[in-house]
Amino acid sequence: MAFTGRRDVPELPDFAILKRLAPDQLIYLLEQLPGKKDLFIEADLMSPLDRIANVSILKVRQGLGRASTHCLCCHPHPGLSPQQHEVDKLYKVESRPAPSSSDQQNVLAQAFTDPTCFLSADIINSDKMSGRNRRYKIIFSPQKFYACEMVLEEEGVFGDVTCDEWSFYLLPLDEDIISMELPEFFRDYFLEGDHRWINSVARALQLLSSLYGPFGKAYGIGRCAKMSYELWRDLEEESEGEGQGRKPEIGNIFLMDRDMDYVTALCSQVVYEGLVDDTFRIKCGSVDFGPDVTSSDKSIKVLLNAQDKVFSQIRNEHFSSVFGFLSQKSRNLQAQYDRRRGMDIKQMKNFVSQELKGLKQEHRLLSL
Repeated sequence: MAFTGRRDVPELPDFAILKRLAPDQLIYLLEQLPGKKDLFIEADLMSPLDRIANVSILKVRQGLGRASTHCLCCHPHPGLSPQQHEVDKLYKVESRPAPSSSDQQNVLAQAFTDPTCFLSADIINSDKMSGRNRRYKIIFSPQKFYACEMVLEEEGVFGDVTCDEWSFYLLPLDEDIISMELPEFFRDYFLEGDHRWINSVARALQLLSSLYGPFGKAYGIGRCAKMSYELWRDLEEESEGEGQGRKPEIGNIFLMDRDMDYVTALCSQVVYEGLVDDTFRIKCGSVDFGPDVTSSDKSIKVLLNAQDKVFSQIRNEHFSSVFGFLSQKSRNLQAQYDRRRGMDIKQMKNFVSQELKGLKQEHRLLSL
């Protein structure tokens, strides 16, 4: 964990670059099927996708009417021209196919989910039996596995669908945190002996070195760390070190196998962020507070990052000191609210236009 407030800590790399690259690549893949198309997204990919771009950038500006009960609610993004990729409707992948009327269908799927491949095969076979002629494309993330293609071949639809991969290896969760968001890695490698994710780790390292320059040193412990490092070095040699000419922005990397230290993962977390994770489960950098917390019939989803001024101040503090800090913060906010009572009209206008919005936001964050 890095702390940019300290003078002896170098400036953090700009991980926002990763947020720009990932949606650009996805849009490029969608444009391989020109014309209007429907996009089906697996539920587990919706949160990561929303963190980097918001699914609204994929929508068409025109004809945004009510699609169906399965369709996601989206709004046009002002920064991109939707006519380029022309996604008409967005659907969540479910066990029962959504009633899509488009002649072109794209499926955004995780690389390890065979059920989506079977569902896609069922849809294609159903269309073939009814004489419906469509174009199909499955985009796997973060990479395309041979096992998924085998499922399509066994179901007799491999020649009817185009398969591609969205190299979405790293998700920036905060200014100083990036994640591969691969919860299946531990089970697949350490329990089942499946090595397929080694390639994803190596390519993630290659992506970092190409964007932020060569690493100072690499340290590793464990068999998985060794294989990931060796494959990464092979990839670097093949690409002839694309980032070698860049100024290094990342000092050292540490690769550690989880089975070298199971105990740490089982210990109670004693900082505030850890307490929130233990109680509510942080997923993809955000947490859902249910009705029992919000005191209403609705749940609230809160992003936990540096943009939350309150959270950024207490995230790494021991939970025993957090409550005193929040209490003092609440009193300070109340004192700032109370200042308005002695203001004249001009001072009140300045208070409303410059301070009130920020105070309300901090009050809302404190109330959670």
